This record gives sequence, structure tokens and C-alpha cells, in this order.
Amino acid sequence: MRIAVCVKHVPDATVHKRIDPASKRLDRSGEGALNPTDLNAVEEALRIKEAHGGEVVLVSLGPAKSMDSLRKALAMGADRALLVADDAVAGSDLVATTAPLARALERESPDLVLFGQASSDGDGAVLWAAVADRLRRPLVSQVASLTVETDSITGKRQTEHGYDVIRAPLPAVVAVSDAINEPRYPSLKGIMGAKSKPQETLDLAAIGIDVGLVGEAGSKTTVLELGPPPSRGDQVKIEDDGSGAEKIVEYLLERRLI
Repeated sequence: MRIAVCVKHVPDATVHKRIDPASKRLDRSGEGALNPTDLNAVEEALRIKEAHGGEVVLVSLGPAKSMDSLRKALAMGADRALLVADDAVAGSDLVATTAPLARALERESPDLVLFGQASSDGDGAVLWAAVADRLRRPLVSQVASLTVETDSITGKRQTEHGYDVIRAPLPAVVAVSDAINEPRYPSLKGIMGAKSKPQETLDLAAIGIDVGLVGEAGSKTTVLELGPPPSRGDQVKIEDDGSGAEKIVEYLLERRLI
């Protein structure tokens, strides 16, 4: 079984995130890391491989430095990595992002495609649906438990009314939640071995994508203006020196809130 895991290089959690006022895009010049929920997808792929055999290939779209983050997943146990890196991709919205990503997946012809539920930078939680639509494959999202059989998968997800259990034929696309597993830590042997694993970087021409389908030209949305969040009005800071509760009550009484 060939399992493709779509992963994303995102700004590191410790980096202060800012929007570039000139480009109206997220500033990605700082340190980056593998998207947290993608680690759950990688872990699930490795468990499936351990149970059923096969290959785990990482597929990503981003700048060349994204390969640094992909190496962590290789160190966890993934077999190889494919990165689509091209300057023309900059500024791509959701629709434009799916075109090269889906083409790269078609190139690999996986039996199963795994995604993390959402990225920490965009938090859209819909990319997997758009990619599944381009691939014309069944999709199961928010999966907290996954069972793989010879020609089908069964995903279980929690809802406010209980659990949904959804079965779909292979090949399929699955988006996993962070409740599905606990990602393993790369071992020293895995870290050293990751350096020698296949790491392929392709541009758009190599996968047959026209530059008009990506970037601002291929995007269906446009950012017109950016502004600071609205003011929250007057604020009062209360230092708790032992009488914090009384001060809060006084504050609320003055405004007739209690």
C-alpha cells in the first residue's frame, strides 16, 4: 500500500506572526516547522505501514526551505519526500494551492492520502476537501480512529450527538484529528537515516502545472485591505494584592453589571 501524507511547513509556534503590509500575506521569513496536526497524519501512516506494509511518501507545496521540516517526518519513519517548490506559487489561495498539490498526488498514485485536520497558519480546515474534489476521491474528515482493510477504510469521528462511523472504498482521502494518536519522537538512528532518504524537489513545469493556475493569477480570492482589530474600549487592570475579588465587585457595581 502506498500512503501519501500531505504536510506543510508553517511558521514555528515560537515565532511572532505578522502580516506583511506590502504583500498583505503572512510573513514567512522566520523559522519554520512541520504543521503540528500533520505529525498525527504521519504517525497514522507509519502505523498503517507497520500493520499492512507498503510505503509512506510525504507530499508538500512550499518554499525550498520546507524540506528542512519534511526531514523530521522522514526521521520519524517516512520513506521519501516530494516537495513542489516554485516562486510562482507565492500568494496562492486555497483554490490555487490545490492545483499543484493534487497534480503531485496524481503523480504518486497513492492508495490512501492523509492530511492533518488544519494548518496552524491558515486554520482553514478545508484544503483536504478541495484536493479530494480535484482527485475525485471519497473523503472522510475529523477522523479520530481509522481502520484500513484491503479495499476500504473505516473512519470514526466524534460529534456532539455521538460518533459517526464512515466507510469508504480505496483509494480515498482522510483528514485526521489530533485525537487519533500520539506522534512518536524521531530516534537518533532515524534522524541520521533521514539524510540518505530520497528527497525530491520539483518545480511547476516538472509536474505539468501552468503558472497561470497558481499565485495571484490562479487565486479566486483577493485581499483588499488590512487593518488593526477594533478597540475593546476602556480597560482597567486590577492587581491582586489580596483584595482582587473586592476590586472586581466594585468595578462591576460602578457599571451596574451586578
